[in-house]
Amino acid sequence: MPTAAPIRSEAPQSGLAADLPRGAQAGTPEGIEALIAAMTLEEKAGQLSIMPAALAPSLANAANPEAITGTVAQQEQAVRAGLLGAVFNGDSADWHRRMQRVAVHESRLGIPLLFAADVIHGFRTIFPVPLAEAAAFDPDLARRTARAAAQEATAVGLAWNFAPMVDVSRDARWGRGVEGAGEDVLLGCALATARVEGFQGAGLGDPAAMLATPKHLAAYGAATAGLDYAAADVSERTLREVYFPPFQAAFAAGALSTMAAFNDVAGVPCHANAWLMQDVLRGEWGFDGFVVSDYTGDFELIAHGLAEDERDAARLAFNGGVDMSMSSGLYARFLPELVRAGEVDEAAVDASVRRVLRLKAALGLFADPFNRLDPARDEKDHAPTHRALAREAARKSVVLLKNVDRLLPLSRDARIALIGPFAAGQDHLNGPWVLFGDPGQAVSVEDGLRAALADPQALTVVEGCGAETQIAGGVDEAVAAARAADVVVLVVGEGERMSGEAQSRLDVGLPEPQRALIEAVRAVGKPTVLILKCGRALTLDPASDASEAILVSWFLGVETGTALADVLFGDHAPSGRLPISFPRHVGQSPFHYDRKPTGRPPLTLEHGEEFKARWRESLNVAAWPFGHGLTYGDVAYSDLDVGSGRLGWDGAIQIAATVTNRGSRAADELVQLYVHDRAASVSRPVRQLKGYRRVTLAPGASERVAFTLTRADLTFVGRDLGWIAEPGRFTVWIAPSAETGVAGEFELLKP
Repeated sequence: MPTAAPIRSEAPQSGLAADLPRGAQAGTPEGIEALIAAMTLEEKAGQLSIMPAALAPSLANAANPEAITGTVAQQEQAVRAGLLGAVFNGDSADWHRRMQRVAVHESRLGIPLLFAADVIHGFRTIFPVPLAEAAAFDPDLARRTARAAAQEATAVGLAWNFAPMVDVSRDARWGRGVEGAGEDVLLGCALATARVEGFQGAGLGDPAAMLATPKHLAAYGAATAGLDYAAADVSERTLREVYFPPFQAAFAAGALSTMAAFNDVAGVPCHANAWLMQDVLRGEWGFDGFVVSDYTGDFELIAHGLAEDERDAARLAFNGGVDMSMSSGLYARFLPELVRAGEVDEAAVDASVRRVLRLKAALGLFADPFNRLDPARDEKDHAPTHRALAREAARKSVVLLKNVDRLLPLSRDARIALIGPFAAGQDHLNGPWVLFGDPGQAVSVEDGLRAALADPQALTVVEGCGAETQIAGGVDEAVAAARAADVVVLVVGEGERMSGEAQSRLDVGLPEPQRALIEAVRAVGKPTVLILKCGRALTLDPASDASEAILVSWFLGVETGTALADVLFGDHAPSGRLPISFPRHVGQSPFHYDRKPTGRPPLTLEHGEEFKARWRESLNVAAWPFGHGLTYGDVAYSDLDVGSGRLGWDGAIQIAATVTNRGSRAADELVQLYVHDRAASVSRPVRQLKGYRRVTLAPGASERVAFTLTRADLTFVGRDLGWIAEPGRFTVWIAPSAETGVAGEFELLKP
């Protein structure tokens, strides 16, 4: 048994244990090499192992399958023996400090621990879920909420975040779309960049910085039939055009870790995919960080049918390019013997250890292992400024789908019947993947609306039904409340556990008890506002769709009630836009606006048109398209101008249109630019988003909105799988959504 190093002070670490070569400095390139040279194979495997924290909050434990983490004493001993280099999902500064003392004072080599967590949309202060925040189309907002989350999380010692999720999601059935940015590549890249910059702040050495981990590499969002963990059978062209770019954007922004995906791609599980992790990630992209497995993802190679047993799974995962094993313990158990047996190259193990130690050094952990353990800063930083930011983010995430006869904004003097399973209470507000926040800190829809009314007693609240269950007498009570009201506000949709990991749905409509409630309330005949709480695109039955006003509120976090009141009563006009298409029917899934054309496109919306790409019951268009969202103004688009209509090979072209607010209230409009390559060597999408700009228009005001396009905006993956542009004609739209707008044409000239 190795002897423990002498006890050292808790001051910044300036040297290494006595058995290292004299003069070696921890954290320097020379010091890291000295550490690697001094390590046993078991200690190397320890640096490549991360386990769930023995002390973790119940919500964190519930978010993943049950794992054998060991007791606190057992984890301390593993750290003391150099067999564990990182732990995750703890939130106790005291426990983190205790574990770090063991690592730096009592282990042979004194290598600091790396504390990690899933901080997906807030730590103590819970912000809107990432899909909701994507509806704001505001990278700066995403950057600021990520920065606030990192400020709170780092104060308890967390230095590594398993976020952002940058998987493109195009199937409403897949529950994990709630963690991402939706279906569009351009928006996904912008938000991936912003979130990495927000988590990592001014630099990894800053005690308030968290190492970002774009995940899951790759094509996790392409799961067959929207079934979580299922295979992704996609072409290499689709990987390179759709699923790779957000990762590349995140790495360009400075992310130095990434997480392997649970799924396979074309039959090869990502946790053992050397082409993906080595040829593409490290070879083509030059990625110099480290790859961590997802939760027991290496162990699951057995169930995939790739590995014969646990030892074989460890071999396949490591040789496939996964540097660090999460939760399974397979590397700690099997890497040393695999090296001794010649089945894993020790030089490759050293390279993985080097990557991990370099990141620990970059995070400042060698210089000061306790640099992120500041409970006083934790108390200070998740205070009023973060609540105000949460309210701003929530307001900007709300999407107004429909507003017949200008029902919204509501009068503060109205008698309102607030009905639905999510009308009252603090449950189901924060959304999935909240591991450290307190649901009791959230503002309910009832409390937000009641505080905003002239007479708080003018609000009647009735549950009516549960999220997926009936309540005896609930519908009758809701009908009575609706009859006594001037307007009905129905808060329906999904509970927190209906979206997220392992929450794939066959039917993405409202559950039957909610549909029955809505139908009964709608029969009363009162004006109705439908508020949809969800973590995915939903389909609406006729009664729901007939509501005069429809808002998508997603899961908005701790300021849900106040933000919804801000929008409903007109203090802030709705400004969100859909980052995902809402299909007409789940049978359209996967559905996305930038789909490829067919050789037999439908010519009309009329039924009876045969031998065309359409269903018997419906044309393949969205119920509510990507980019759609209304304001309280009345916005019109006109006068598209493409200049000469000629784009030189190395030149630029300006596309402009006039956007006018014809309404009596100010309008916050997201102006979008789309293009379509009309004839190319590879069939191109019917539209692709190439830019967006937000403008604020006073009543009666107009603004000329212009975008600039260059050849770089028109590139695609050609037949040889390289990025190219081709001369030819393009259709261009300036539009309020992916299925509308004013159109024109231009030509990309030959070089």
